[in-house]
Amino acid sequence: MHFAFDEQQIAFRAQLRAFADKQCTPAHVRQAWDTPTGWSAARWAALADMGVVGLTVPTGHGGLGLGLVDLVLLLEEAGRAGLPEPILETVALAVPLLADAPGAPGAAQRDRWLPAVASGTAVAAVGTADTDVVPVAPGADLLVLQRGDEVHAVPAASVSLALRPALDGARRSAAVTWEPAPETLVVSGAAAHVALARLRDRAAVGSAALLVGVADHMIAMAAHYATERTQFGTPIGSFQAVKHHLADALVRVEFARPAVYRAAWSIDVDDPDAAMHASMAKALAADAAVLAARTALQVHGAIGYTWEHDLHLWMKRAWSLVPAWGDAAHHRAKVLEHMVARA
Repeated sequence: MHFAFDEQQIAFRAQLRAFADKQCTPAHVRQAWDTPTGWSAARWAALADMGVVGLTVPTGHGGLGLGLVDLVLLLEEAGRAGLPEPILETVALAVPLLADAPGAPGAAQRDRWLPAVASGTAVAAVGTADTDVVPVAPGADLLVLQRGDEVHAVPAASVSLALRPALDGARRSAAVTWEPAPETLVVSGAAAHVALARLRDRAAVGSAALLVGVADHMIAMAAHYATERTQFGTPIGSFQAVKHHLADALVRVEFARPAVYRAAWSIDVDDPDAAMHASMAKALAADAAVLAARTALQVHGAIGYTWEHDLHLWMKRAWSLVPAWGDAAHHRAKVLEHMVARA
């Protein structure tokens, strides 16, 4: 099978990169970390105007009606730029779950929330039974939450948040106290289990795409610094050991990237092996990001540990996304389960 992104998908990525180069510099990211939410409402509105926020919202509710293949390049770019806005939680997770929910409860929640998301006036967070805290809950207008075999779309005004320490200032987390109600129900029973399984696969792929972008940027930062830092009057980038470390990290990223793209395609076309592909993508991307962070820190030396240097913004993003929705070991175990089941 030959797979390639089309011109529109590549152009959309270029548009987001141009936007981020101007509107999401490291200084902007630091400013966002000092806000109560960790991200910028103005930048979220600008992303909505570009169509990023409404990309997965069905056209009947004001969005573009596109899939994960269309989104995956933008998530990768968001990781590269360090965008703090909750694109993963809102666009990749909450919207598809609401859009695909069957029956009258799902239709009611779609009519209520999806137009608001598409217009940029609603931000969503997602919490399942797998997690004790909900990432990006502070600042969210909607929380998509699991309770047993039910999924509910709960307005922020109906929940109580207890903030938890967050390594990444853009991914503020909170324990959420809430009570299910008939008017917040999205889907229940067997259909809820299917919806949650698909959500976890999308979360694995979406976080993997972010990690690929984050890792790629850390390697670029390290490579650039290696041309500036000198020892014995020579740039350290000329040393064979440094070259090898950077090359090893880059190879990991280049192996992870196509696995992420394949998993996104598998989810969009309902491939029977989509869950396995999603786990493969997350495991490879997590490994790549961990190695990229370690290598970048080694190349930078002591300055890489400091708050003043920008490297920590991307390292903390990597370290927070690696365990999110299952770490590499978890997803390797899932791949093994799928392989054994097929044997």
